[in-house]
Amino acid sequence: MKLFSGQRPAMLLTFLVAVLGSLSLRAAELPDFRTIVAEQSPAVVKIIVEASGRAGEHPEINEEEIPEFLRRYFQLPNPPQDRPDRMASGSGFVISSDGYVVTNHHVVEDADTVTVRFSDRREYEAEIVGLDPRSDLALLHVEEEGLPFLALAEDNALDVGEWVLAIGSPFGLDYSVTAGIVSAMGRSLPTRNRENYVPFIQTDVAINPGNSGGPLFNLDGEVVGVNSQIFTTRAGGSIGLSFAIPVNVLRNVVAQLRETGSVTRGWLGVTIQNVDKNLAESFGLDRPRGALVSQLAPDGPAEKAGLEPGDIIIEFDGEAIDTSADLPHVVGLIAPGTEVDVRIVRERKERTVEVEVGGLDADDSLATGFGGNADEGARGGRLGIRIEEAPEDMLTRWNLNGGVVVRAVEPDSPAADAGLLPGDVITAVGSTPVRSLEAFREIVDDLEDGDSVPLRLMRRGSPLFIGLRLGD
Repeated sequence: MKLFSGQRPAMLLTFLVAVLGSLSLRAAELPDFRTIVAEQSPAVVKIIVEASGRAGEHPEINEEEIPEFLRRYFQLPNPPQDRPDRMASGSGFVISSDGYVVTNHHVVEDADTVTVRFSDRREYEAEIVGLDPRSDLALLHVEEEGLPFLALAEDNALDVGEWVLAIGSPFGLDYSVTAGIVSAMGRSLPTRNRENYVPFIQTDVAINPGNSGGPLFNLDGEVVGVNSQIFTTRAGGSIGLSFAIPVNVLRNVVAQLRETGSVTRGWLGVTIQNVDKNLAESFGLDRPRGALVSQLAPDGPAEKAGLEPGDIIIEFDGEAIDTSADLPHVVGLIAPGTEVDVRIVRERKERTVEVEVGGLDADDSLATGFGGNADEGARGGRLGIRIEEAPEDMLTRWNLNGGVVVRAVEPDSPAADAGLLPGDVITAVGSTPVRSLEAFREIVDDLEDGDSVPLRLMRRGSPLFIGLRLGD
């Protein structure tokens, strides 16, 4: 007993040494951000905006497309009620010694004056060189030479799980530093105009109102993104979901804004949709992937190149297209007039089509139970639907050459499982156009049990493909 008691202090000491050693090892493995902060902070600026009314009050994000709690963010102090002018603030950073500054479009839109404040309290009135709402980027310029500036990282040199650092002015607290990791790459957040040209970097860095437009750094102190959006509660605080514009988009947009003051993007001229499991099977794909072309812009680049509705784009200019959201990310960065190879799946076979990419200027728009009286010929029979000839005015309104209207869908039928709805107009089954009620019945009669086919529809005026599988 004495022997054991005598050993306890020694054992306890050994245990404490081991624990402290483990903690020291873990601390050594964590990144040290002090050098980055000391070296890069002088090039991070606060953006102060004065405007008649509220600048940046009109969010670009389409709340019908994404969760309602997504908010754009930047600081909006409460001015006196009798003052007509409003003030707002955000963040930014210098990208060249001769005074070019990057921030978010939504920070400075509708601004009357923009002031850039440095960490040493110097202030300069800034000129807005150019705005790009599609990427939410803005380029400013101040009349000064020899300014500290930040280096941009190489394109796509960022991995999920990598440490990143943000510097900005959340809630007016100048030059605050937060850190975290990259949570995901290529996040798609469509705007109100259903445009989607930015493959956002998702991080868990604490970003709050006022961080908008500030830099996101890697551990080499290089800019890998521009903080732009957050998921947030209604109170407006960070919940660990923030989004940054990647450096490849930043580099492309800034170069054009600096040269011309506006941005021109690559344009394909297609309406696309995602490929789900049913569609993948019906089109003969090994798995859900690609962007399914549902409509072509008249005389657009895709139509001129011979692309057709029903084609699935699986590769564009050497870049794999895994989801429909990937396509605009890739196309938008390609210079108009460039000829590229597009890999598609058509009628279950892969082929390559050469396309000359068109141009989309800054102001262009992308707005590309069953009654017993129905005769058997008006039923989809095996599909579980009741159909009618599409009225002539409907065909004219939607510029269709023919089709049949779904008037009812039987529960637990192949049509119900596929997602067909009353009011849908079926215009093609597989690659065969539907010109009439009789043609549709003949097409359906030729299908075999277990077949999986794509149906092309018009739903409330918008083209759509769905995959339908017949029971065995």
